[in-house]
Amino acid sequence: MVRRIDVTGADGVRLAAWEFADPPKRREETERASGVLLLHGLMGRASHWAATARWLSERHRAIALDQRGHGRSDKPSGGPFTREAYVADAEAAIEQLGLGPVTLIGHSMGALTAWQLAAKRPDLVRALIICDMRASALGAASQREWADWFRAWPVPFATLADVRKWFGEDDPWVERPTPARGEFFAEVMAESADGWRPVFSRRQMLTSRETWVHDAHWEELAHVQCPTLVVRGLDGELGRAEAQEMVRVLPRGQYAEVTDAGHLAHYDQPEAWRAAIEPFLDGVLTP
Repeated sequence: MVRRIDVTGADGVRLAAWEFADPPKRREETERASGVLLLHGLMGRASHWAATARWLSERHRAIALDQRGHGRSDKPSGGPFTREAYVADAEAAIEQLGLGPVTLIGHSMGALTAWQLAAKRPDLVRALIICDMRASALGAASQREWADWFRAWPVPFATLADVRKWFGEDDPWVERPTPARGEFFAEVMAESADGWRPVFSRRQMLTSRETWVHDAHWEELAHVQCPTLVVRGLDGELGRAEAQEMVRVLPRGQYAEVTDAGHLAHYDQPEAWRAAIEPFLDGVLTP
């Protein structure tokens, strides 16, 4: 069962959180269950964590958050969509939901938010999993490429099948589109009068991305004191050399990889993803 819980983020932004749990079991065990907060990446939503959250909820209190500008959370026209706002939102969610000390599992942008929060509030975070997020700066060229990619979207899509086909087969900006990628984007579309459009503003997504692509994030990584697992898909955006350097910089870093997976490792290969992270979780969350 999935239950929605609204929390209040920074600047009063309403955030939708989703708890994956069996209610009777949860009433009996909430007090002693360890908390896990899952943070999606840019353009993602909490539902992308469903497969992970369901098996986590068998032993832990698993909650996925729709971050500001995403899913069913508020999308304030004036923002802010800064790193500070995203981190403050996650901090507020942990405190209001009584999850701390929490295990943070983040993908891409959500992973950056997770390690920035772990560096800022070590008292709130007991363990951390980083999925396919680089610590190096990506640069202005990367941001321009994303702006061009967003402009290339054939919006509105006539049907969800068209969404799946374009992102999963035809997207000229991706070297190897996959059916899983098509499903991923189908989950972030909503039907409107003229067809299917993203539930987020592409302008806001670019604004969010602008706040991290020009800077490196190694220093914050070095301040993360909790056990941390760095995970990469073999065909993802995080290269092996950089991932291993991240592990070296982390005071308590470990490394894992998911074969036959790209950037969306947790979504593309959920069983292999589970096999990669479950031993780490067993080690840090077992009483």
